[in-house]
Amino acid sequence: MNSKPIDLMISAPRPIKQALMVAADLFLIPISILLSFFLSTGYSPYIFSGSTFAIAGITTACSVALFTRLGLYHSVVRFMGNEALITVVKAISFSSLIFAVLIGISNSTIPFTSPFIYFSIALGLIGLTRLSARQLITRQTSKKKINVAIYGAGNSGLALVASLRSSNKYCPVVLIDDRTRIRNMHYNGLKVSAADKLPSLIKRHNIQQILLAMPSVTSARKKEIILKLEPMEVRIRTVPSMESLVSGKAKLEHIQDICVEDLLKREPVNPIPSLLNKCINRKTVLVTGAGGSIGSELCRQILKQNPKKLVLVERCEMALYQIDQELSHSINQQDSSTAIIPLLACTQNTKRMNAIFNTYKVNTVYHAAAYKHVPLVEYNIIEGVRNNVIGTYETALAAQQSGVNDFVLISTDKAVRPTNIMGASKRLAELVLQGFSQQGSGTCFSMVRFGNVLGSSGSVVPLFRKQIAKGGPVTVTHQDVIRYFMTIPEAAQLVIQAGSMASGGDVFLLDMGKPVKINELAETMIRLLGLTVKSPALPNGDIEIKYTGLRPGEKLFEELLVGKNSQRTQHPQIMRAKEQSMCPTQMHDILKQLRTALDNDNCIAIHEVLHSANTGYTGSQHISDLLWTSGGDPQPVANSEPPRKSNISYLAG
Repeated sequence: MNSKPIDLMISAPRPIKQALMVAADLFLIPISILLSFFLSTGYSPYIFSGSTFAIAGITTACSVALFTRLGLYHSVVRFMGNEALITVVKAISFSSLIFAVLIGISNSTIPFTSPFIYFSIALGLIGLTRLSARQLITRQTSKKKINVAIYGAGNSGLALVASLRSSNKYCPVVLIDDRTRIRNMHYNGLKVSAADKLPSLIKRHNIQQILLAMPSVTSARKKEIILKLEPMEVRIRTVPSMESLVSGKAKLEHIQDICVEDLLKREPVNPIPSLLNKCINRKTVLVTGAGGSIGSELCRQILKQNPKKLVLVERCEMALYQIDQELSHSINQQDSSTAIIPLLACTQNTKRMNAIFNTYKVNTVYHAAAYKHVPLVEYNIIEGVRNNVIGTYETALAAQQSGVNDFVLISTDKAVRPTNIMGASKRLAELVLQGFSQQGSGTCFSMVRFGNVLGSSGSVVPLFRKQIAKGGPVTVTHQDVIRYFMTIPEAAQLVIQAGSMASGGDVFLLDMGKPVKINELAETMIRLLGLTVKSPALPNGDIEIKYTGLRPGEKLFEELLVGKNSQRTQHPQIMRAKEQSMCPTQMHDILKQLRTALDNDNCIAIHEVLHSANTGYTGSQHISDLLWTSGGDPQPVANSEPPRKSNISYLAG
């Protein structure tokens, strides 16, 4: 059948569609009346007279006016449901009544069985016309829709079916559910099938996407289902979480791609309330790097614990503006009494940091200000080390002098046996805080180490997502590289709880779960979008994975512990490490050497200091700083004096 007239009808303006329905009824009503005359008189042609045609005309005119009054021409044909069909029956019933009244007052010889026959014929013709039109339009629009299978035949799944049928994009063709008691049953016209039938159903119905309609399922169960569906080479998507639906942040029809975070995150461990609010509730809390990925999430979690004041320290104006606006909006929504204090400041500015601490009488500090991108710090050694080490020292000194109670450094797994400048600078920052802790001040210094956080700036997951959207290639440094991952909210909550357990100089480690192979992560992200990985076995695949080689300072795997000794704490996901530290005298000596190297822009001397401080740094013997090497090839550190040794020792490992 030629689909062009149907396409024209679908795209026609609303008044034209209504005019077509009126024209159809103006034809079908008199036809139904004349047929009822003919059938009620035993097929006698003599019944047709002037009065007969007059009755037919008046009935037709009155019926169309009545249909209009009842809204029969306002319903959209392709979305006609039970209510619209009931309206059709009601309208034809009234039309039959008008017909009967006209027969009675006209003294006509027309049999009184005619209105009953007319009702049956009109209902069949008018109802069938609308149902046929709906079927044709539905079939035509379905050709342009994406065939989808809905995984989950619960309330959410059935509601999603109804929602998608009124959309112009998706066509639900089958329901999938793991419950055996509802197998082969039909809901909303769709059969419920088992998940193991999906491969054949995908081929039979040309299914292009599988939509997970299980917003309240546990993370572990959701992960299990996704991993089972991943090899089927169809795009897997999901409806928003039950939390988002209940809060009104999202609607059921807001379909979104599966986040790889759903596969990497673990079942949440409920936080311990006393640890969350111990250092925060009704206190003045300061967060450095407040506009960054970790810093901003720390601010969100801190705000929930009702601090008296929340001081935001950030050197980037736009980042500070954004987190200030977000937190201020949250305060207005929650009717909170917390005062938000946004301050532009650099942690290396001694005078500025002293003024901030003395003015606001800070109780607790979360020091998240740091340069964390490994290659960028490798290319910008001087600024990277100055920010990560000197910035930590100046902030800690200002905190100590102003009588801060608790100071928590956000550290990284790259600080353990570092092979890059970033990791070495963070390890030295840890040693600096441990040196402060040995001075016996009233400030409790501690640090928390964890690995990669999902969705943070510079994270591999957003990068892969962009590369896949552009058609590839997806770039992976090495096929054997592995990393630990944790969600930002989980990391922030654990940092706050760890800091509450500190006694001074503590190094806390967060349980990061199992490590993930980055190339497998890339393959999974590609397959979840219904795409294939290009390989020698599949040369016509959609997305290529390209191995670029380890970048300066990168290693295949990361660790969290310098030695082999760690202790459990009262929180199941937080451990306390036992590691040797630096005494205050050594700390100040190292910092003096480092400041001299930084002030002289001497990258070789910075390398020497990082080695002599016993950070465990085993980086490349070539300097990659872009300014340092701008005149030629990278300068070998081996040309300088051998690194000096110090008296600092570490536990075995």
